[in-house]
Amino acid sequence: MSVQGEARRPIRVVLVEDHTLVRQGTRRLLEESGRVEVVAEAADGEEAVAAVDRHEPDMAIIDIGLPGVSGIDATRRIKASHPQVSIIGLTVHDEDQYVFALLEAGAAGYLLKDVEGQELLRAVEAVHAGESVLHPSITHKVLTRLSRGTADVGTRVVIDALTDREHEVLELAAQGKPNKDIAAELQVSARTVETHLSRVFAKLEVGSRTEAVLHGLRHGWFDLEQVEPPP
Repeated sequence: MSVQGEARRPIRVVLVEDHTLVRQGTRRLLEESGRVEVVAEAADGEEAVAAVDRHEPDMAIIDIGLPGVSGIDATRRIKASHPQVSIIGLTVHDEDQYVFALLEAGAAGYLLKDVEGQELLRAVEAVHAGESVLHPSITHKVLTRLSRGTADVGTRVVIDALTDREHEVLELAAQGKPNKDIAAELQVSARTVETHLSRVFAKLEVGSRTEAVLHGLRHGWFDLEQVEPPP
């Protein structure tokens, strides 16, 4: 997640894909943009977990269908030890069970593997800026299913740790508003919104907007009716 002091540094990414040619092509596309640095590659889930442990990147892009430890299991393990790392899943499946499993494991979002290169790059930048990369109808369906739960003992402490403005930004993010629209509503810059989201993520120990909104729903900070509805 970018903050003001780090705005110009490349987004540090671990790239996880078991097909060498696909992995090399994806790395080339990301790095040619000048906005992403692939700090490590991995060909399976075990290598992915080890690479994140070693490099502590901003983000991991993970193929779901990996040999051995699956991309979903790797995501779960990475988020358990590195909650601040954002994860984008790549999959050939768009069935609900795969999407729910991936997001429940802690991913910020997912893309189908037939995505164009520039769309992947935009998704990386969007997640890093605290934006959502899920279609609104998917977002609402996922949050409806995954938001069930009760507040834990530390809930009050965590919500009290958020400033009024940070909570306001999170509520607007939950409504599906992009950073530029949140900025306009609050009469601040988009960079300031990114900074607020970065602080929210740090306090909640999450790595993405999807996780932060889900956290807020599970702990009763806002209702599902307030969250972005399907179009």
